[in-house]
Amino acid sequence: MMKNFFSSVALVALAGMAVAVFSLAAETDQVTGTVTVQNFAISIDVGETSFAYGTMNNNSASSTMTLFSAGTGITAQNDGSVADFDIYGADTGDWTLNTATSTTDNYTHKFCNETDNDCAASGVYGANFTALTTSPATLDASVANAGTVDFQLSMHTPNPSSVYTQQSAVVTVQASAP
Repeated sequence: MMKNFFSSVALVALAGMAVAVFSLAAETDQVTGTVTVQNFAISIDVGETSFAYGTMNNNSASSTMTLFSAGTGITAQNDGSVADFDIYGADTGDWTLNTATSTTDNYTHKFCNETDNDCAASGVYGANFTALTTSPATLDASVANAGTVDFQLSMHTPNPSSVYTQQSAVVTVQASAP
């Protein structure tokens, strides 16, 4: 009887191990995710890294349309993945970038997209310039790799200026995800 009891316990224990081994076995499968990092790169070509509007009076305007060929302007080239091109301006050392020049030491800087024929208008300064701000505005959307966008700039000096030293007005063009 004791022998049967031990045999029964041993049989139950073996059965439990078999169930445990069976329940530990599993099938596996894999999934692979791939990723490509976008490369946003842009280059600007004006022949130089900067240009000069020259000496201007208070409350007067000048444009790159008088400095560069109409139809060309300044060229931004996409050197990376498909990208949106945004453009924005900045304060100079002494002037504040604004959408109006009616306040002392406030100037305007404007842009137009020559590639999209936004600069085609009467007059030297064009009628379709858009005022730059310190926040990005769309210059062009979904520019392909090696694609270019030509644009022009127009500056209007303060009315009046209390500063009569040279001012440098930086314009930034950035590439970002479309």
